[in-house]
Amino acid sequence: MASAIAHRLYCAGLTKILMTDLKEPLAVRRTVSFSEAVYEGKAEVEGVRAVLLRDVAEANDAWEERRIAVIVDPDGIRAAKVRPHIIIDAIMAKTGTSTKVNEAPLVIGIGPGFRAPKDVHAVIESNRGHNMGRVIWNGSAESFSGIPGSTMGYTTERVLKSPHAGIVRHDRQIGDHVKEGDIILHVSETPVTARISGVLRGLIRDIAVKADEKIGDIDPRARIEHCHTISDKARAIGGGVLEATMADFNNW
Repeated sequence: MASAIAHRLYCAGLTKILMTDLKEPLAVRRTVSFSEAVYEGKAEVEGVRAVLLRDVAEANDAWEERRIAVIVDPDGIRAAKVRPHIIIDAIMAKTGTSTKVNEAPLVIGIGPGFRAPKDVHAVIESNRGHNMGRVIWNGSAESFSGIPGSTMGYTTERVLKSPHAGIVRHDRQIGDHVKEGDIILHVSETPVTARISGVLRGLIRDIAVKADEKIGDIDPRARIEHCHTISDKARAIGGGVLEATMADFNNW
């Protein structure tokens, strides 16, 4: 989600973007995630490139080269040194985070867990439905439903989750056509199988995961190109962030 937001802002001309991430990002849709820069040193999503920083002081160099800057900074301590005008909390924790409204002139929270204007200046609705992508200046987003959006009638069946804590080992790769019952990966010694047929759109890296962690995503539409493009939901939420940003910009 954060990568789609960054991509939307970048394409609108707001190119001085610094993204913070974990030491081991948990992205599933890795082919459209700037967090891959943490592992590879660089990443590209739909023509927009990002680079990993060793230090936040390198951010200006990245921006001069028209790159999104990525830094390992799970607590946001290093990023605070650049004194951002806008902070976007796209952690999608569902229960709120340590982000506070006074941390920047504009603070935006994605999804449930935030109340505007108490916790953040604006909240972006993240649930699928009539209000997806709506900017909320007063109030909160809808509660997390726990049910993925329906695609061709499939909801929870599309998502692969870890049966227990362990180390992920891939048996298939993003972009593979898979059938119901195929082994997609193992968590330690336990196989995780596809519950539907389609294209493997997302797959977490070979890292340690917790129990019930989202580790894969199967798209029953079976279109490989969807593996390499931002989803409708993520693009809509990115549009909401852009709307809130421009509304604030017009008051600068």
